[in-house]
Amino acid sequence: MTEAISESPLARELKQIPGVKLKIAEPLARYTSMKIGGPADYFIEAAHDMALTVVLRALERCRIEFCLLGNGSNVLVSDRGVRGAVIRLSGDFKRLEWREEAAEVQARVGAAYAVTQLVREAARKGYAGLEFAEGIPGTVGGALFMNAGAYGSEFEKIVVRVEGMTRGGEPLEFLRHEMKFGYRDSHLPAGTAVTRVEMRLQRSEMVGVGAAVRRLTERRKSSQPSGFPNSGSMFRNPPGDFAGRLIEAAGLKGKRIGQCQISERHANFFINLGGGAALEVRQLMELARAEVRRRFGVELAAEVKLLGEWPDE
Repeated sequence: MTEAISESPLARELKQIPGVKLKIAEPLARYTSMKIGGPADYFIEAAHDMALTVVLRALERCRIEFCLLGNGSNVLVSDRGVRGAVIRLSGDFKRLEWREEAAEVQARVGAAYAVTQLVREAARKGYAGLEFAEGIPGTVGGALFMNAGAYGSEFEKIVVRVEGMTRGGEPLEFLRHEMKFGYRDSHLPAGTAVTRVEMRLQRSEMVGVGAAVRRLTERRKSSQPSGFPNSGSMFRNPPGDFAGRLIEAAGLKGKRIGQCQISERHANFFINLGGGAALEVRQLMELARAEVRRRFGVELAAEVKLLGEWPDE
């Protein structure tokens, strides 16, 4: 199977595209924060707009499904891997541009730029508005796509414009008033590849912004697990409650299946103790759902996105 994909006309075409790196049957565990995941048929790194355009057009012509992968947080990749293509942005998509306008600042950020790095760059310059995102482990594109948030704020509050491409490689642009954000969702059209995000921040005092970032950093460290791979919050918070509180109240804090465990520090974080499998995480997820439903009548919805082939599908 691997040899057939490697020798396919599509693989030969992808290898010839400037700005593209192609790997066949590439294990995805090394690219996910959970350190779990089987191989992708086509693992494609695109370094600039033209490369991504040509890749998307080739995949569309060959009817190959694809997904984008940033820093691999908030995803759980099946042990069986992902059929089709996984695209990872690099190069030009990791660039950041600042533009000051009176009391405001416009930031145009590549989708592959790390959120934590962006928060700290803004703090060093005294630009306020991103402090809430300190500790969010993903990329700007992923954070925009899922409308990531914490401590009472979300990306929708600072986004003014989004650039991207359609499934077929055509350019897209969305202004803020054209977008409809929801809880952990930006409701972008299916198949949209986000390439850059423009956001509006406020000029402030470097000392004050830095202090706010440090406070939130300490708050995260005191409440969230560290030392073991995890994918961030496993479930969305139900209206008026917290998923972690419900899972803990159901008596599942510290519950372990194989090499994966519901964190003893925060019950909405599932950790890989070393050599864990996606199926073990999935079993813990189903256990948490079932117990919370049985005890409290609440249906937990996954915040992580499941990628790849699963045994029950």
